[in-house]
Amino acid sequence: MNLEKYQNNLESARDVGQQMYRFAQELFPICRSITGNGVRQTLKLIQSYLPEMQIFEVPSGETCLDWTVPFEWNIKDAYVKNSTGRRVIDFKANNLHLVNYSEPVSKKISLEELQKNLHSLPDQPDAIPYITSYYNRTWGFCLTHNDRLRLKPDQYEVFIDSSLEKGSLTYGEVFLPGESEKEIFLSTYICHPSMGNNEVSGPVLTAFLGQWIKQKKRRYSYRLVFVPETIGAIVYIDKNLESLRKKVFGAYQITCVGDDRDYSFLPSRLGGTVTDKITTHVMNRLVPGYKNYSFADRGSDERQYCSPGVDLPMVSVMRSKYATYPEYHTSLDNLDLISASGFEGSFNVYTRCLELFEENRKFQVTCIGEPQLGKRGLRPTLGTKDMAARVRNMANVLAFSDGNHDLVDIAELLGVDALDLAPLAQKLREADLLRLADE
Repeated sequence: MNLEKYQNNLESARDVGQQMYRFAQELFPICRSITGNGVRQTLKLIQSYLPEMQIFEVPSGETCLDWTVPFEWNIKDAYVKNSTGRRVIDFKANNLHLVNYSEPVSKKISLEELQKNLHSLPDQPDAIPYITSYYNRTWGFCLTHNDRLRLKPDQYEVFIDSSLEKGSLTYGEVFLPGESEKEIFLSTYICHPSMGNNEVSGPVLTAFLGQWIKQKKRRYSYRLVFVPETIGAIVYIDKNLESLRKKVFGAYQITCVGDDRDYSFLPSRLGGTVTDKITTHVMNRLVPGYKNYSFADRGSDERQYCSPGVDLPMVSVMRSKYATYPEYHTSLDNLDLISASGFEGSFNVYTRCLELFEENRKFQVTCIGEPQLGKRGLRPTLGTKDMAARVRNMANVLAFSDGNHDLVDIAELLGVDALDLAPLAQKLREADLLRLADE
């Protein structure tokens, strides 16, 4: 690995990590769901970083694959007041206090009746749980278990100023063309309210990766989508299935990339794709010791994109994987859980993976037998003791460039970083000793 270049990249990543954390602070307070104005507000903020984004609306009631786009949900206010008028549960204090997609309610009930619609976590008494009910009409409130225990017998006023009516599901898409029609596909979700690692980290990193990609000369085209989890991915697949099957060469589901505890890898459904190969090669060198999961541990939109009949070559690089850390789906997954350094690490891994996608090729030698490198200025003219070590990687690129092995294959055989071989392969191409295998 070129350490000087790597160090420069790290300095850049540190600055970007701080910028990403500031953007996460902007997105965090928005009350998002799978539909509604919170999604639109989120996309508008992302669009300020990626003006190329197109925003799509899909009407309620439209059938997409085996699903139906639900009514649009919006929320203005919600609370539970005791008989003195004090808000003992207040949506405006924390939007996780309301069960997401709660129907409108305005009534007075006893504590006994109220308890039937309350949710708390006895084993995490200081955490507010995140609860949803997208496809079943109901209402409810969430609170810490300690606060629940403090509720006294009383008449409570329950008020939820929400709407559930025909509207639409909203998602965003950014397309960045390259030399090839083959695409690298990045997907993230924009539907969880006020969660740090399991929500805002994904769209934040994806937006900044989009900015980074825009500055690069691109061999591949890139498509970035920002969708509500599950139903949004299903809608997107329904509308783009043939294009996805035909064009996507590499793919990532981006989620849980903001904390700095772990690195995690979730492979594609059957493994063995070019995305699996490139990503594990990068992670083995940058973040050895990462946690390696099975596709049986899936839980995000790779469930849709890797499903039979779609089968995108999609993997996930995460920090602490969803459903494995104690703060997951609670109010404890907040801005204190994520960090600039967490973003920095994720940004560095993802950008190196994308760099390797761009550089990874299969080459074919153009001559039989070992070429004379010295006359081409590719080998020292004096046969010193360390000469072999200095030219070994270049000679090995030639030795394994049989049209069947790409740079990652060769690097794995040699135990080196594939991105260190890329400039050597370029020099050999310029000397007409290598050609692209598909030319």
